[in-house]
Amino acid sequence: MLNPVWLNTFATVAASHSFTDAGRQLRLTQSSVSEHIRRLEEHVGRRLLVRDTHSLALTADGEAMLVHARMILEAMTHAELQFRSPRLRGRVRLGSSDDVALGPLPSVLAAFRRTHPDVELEITIGMTGRLYEHLDAGSIDLLIGKRRIGDPRGIPLFSGQLEWLGLTGTEVDLDQPLPLILVAEPSVTRAVVLDSLAAVGARWQVVCTSSSYAGCIAAARGGLGLTVRSHFLAGRGLSPPVNRAALPELPKVEFIALGAKHLSRPAETLLEILQNSDLRGEWAGE
Repeated sequence: MLNPVWLNTFATVAASHSFTDAGRQLRLTQSSVSEHIRRLEEHVGRRLLVRDTHSLALTADGEAMLVHARMILEAMTHAELQFRSPRLRGRVRLGSSDDVALGPLPSVLAAFRRTHPDVELEITIGMTGRLYEHLDAGSIDLLIGKRRIGDPRGIPLFSGQLEWLGLTGTEVDLDQPLPLILVAEPSVTRAVVLDSLAAVGARWQVVCTSSSYAGCIAAARGGLGLTVRSHFLAGRGLSPPVNRAALPELPKVEFIALGAKHLSRPAETLLEILQNSDLRGEWAGE
């Protein structure tokens, strides 16, 4: 039988890419982390990690084990929440950016609903910048969205690579300013994109601003210019420009969960589910 302690250590090492960081998160010595990995590898008879003085990487068997480890740990978390905790009742006011709502949010809501069917969920969808304002004002309990630049708060969940998207077949005229279609401020994505362009001295012109990603997608489908989305949310009818390799490279953005200072037990439980879900690490979509 696979030891869940070993699996948890392995999953933490894989997410942090460091034995030292994993030990810090788990409150274990580095030698204990190494011992857990060694015993797990001996148990399955496969090499799971390749490690030298400068890097740490998963083997093919390690990647497969990580999938199983996350499933097992998530199932154990759900079982513990259901059978060790009192039956929860109440309401959770959850804020989610619309890219998360269109991506991984449904699986999280399903997991929460299965274990806590008596809790009412009130979901607010909006730009991450607005969600921070709602959280600080006390009108929502939790938010799932992108980490605001310069804000250290939040539990890291996964990262998403930003991509240029335009009407399929678009070739950008590189002699002209980039025609941008962006969500309105306050937007984490907007700030990240403009900061990245400024850093490389690129020229741009905002040709369309929308209050939602749906509006940006509509404008891009209309051929107005380029928009930006996380790689797991490419819009129908849109694709990267033909000459995308010549465009400024876009960064990854970090998606986080963040709770208010004082949480109800239902809200605290949903935050725990997020923290222990398979979103941790590199969520690549379904």
